[in-house]
Amino acid sequence: MIKDIRDKAHISHEDIIELNFIRKPGAYVFRKYHKQGLRSQIMEMLDPDDVIKQNRGEIINGILFFPWAMPLKMLRIFKTRFDSFTDVFEEIRKVKIIEKYLPSDSYAKSEEFIVDYMWNGNRDFILCGLQEYVAGEILNPWETTGINQLENFFAGININRHNTLKMTTDQLVTRFRKKVENFIKSVKKMILEANYVADFAGLENLIITPGGDIKLVDINNVSRVSFGPDISLDDKGYPVCDKSIEAISILEQKLLDKPIDKNETLYKIFLDPLRMKDVSNLEEKFHRSLKLTNS
Repeated sequence: MIKDIRDKAHISHEDIIELNFIRKPGAYVFRKYHKQGLRSQIMEMLDPDDVIKQNRGEIINGILFFPWAMPLKMLRIFKTRFDSFTDVFEEIRKVKIIEKYLPSDSYAKSEEFIVDYMWNGNRDFILCGLQEYVAGEILNPWETTGINQLENFFAGININRHNTLKMTTDQLVTRFRKKVENFIKSVKKMILEANYVADFAGLENLIITPGGDIKLVDINNVSRVSFGPDISLDDKGYPVCDKSIEAISILEQKLLDKPIDKNETLYKIFLDPLRMKDVSNLEEKFHRSLKLTNS
């Protein structure tokens, strides 16, 4: 019996190439991405030649190297079972909101597609995404990332000669901070105008690229924003709206090196001390529930 791909806790290259909508023989090697989302199975798409070099090594200037096979794309297979195509298109519409409001260089581009999925005589449709792979350093809002850390990161870029823009460390830091400023303005506009917010609170959802960009890579967890007293939860029970706005406020303080305006509409509502205390309790409840589910 073949288990539904959406229900598998761990998937492999073999699982992917057995899917009815994957061409055979395959042109790519699929490798499990180290981070698996709550909503998607995530696999790296690799060039077979790069995998051979990684496993067998290659000689460069007389030295044997084992270069890591960099993904060409990221394949996402949604775990959600949609009741209708209307629900699928609503999910895709949320991604389009990100594309509308955020700068084009600040999120991982993705091509969403719907496939006819067959297994064990069953038939259903699945939403998938073929997403841009973004290389860089994880930007975790909940860790201390200030100006000094940025300087160290971009200095390392120059030392390792990954600086394709040929900028100095100071120039890269300045470029990145301008990108962050524009990114935060765009996020706030999206929240206030469209009443939607992406998940900026996840530990690996934002990336600092070697070229000095900030990029959102989790583009599929987009939630409705409620400005009322009730704290909204996503479909997994996490207060993603409040935590994402809190994360944005932290980035604004740390990366732009300026105090936030507590009288600003968003912060006045979502950074209210009593509300934040309630959000913290809901967050703890979510993590306890997640531990029980995984145990």
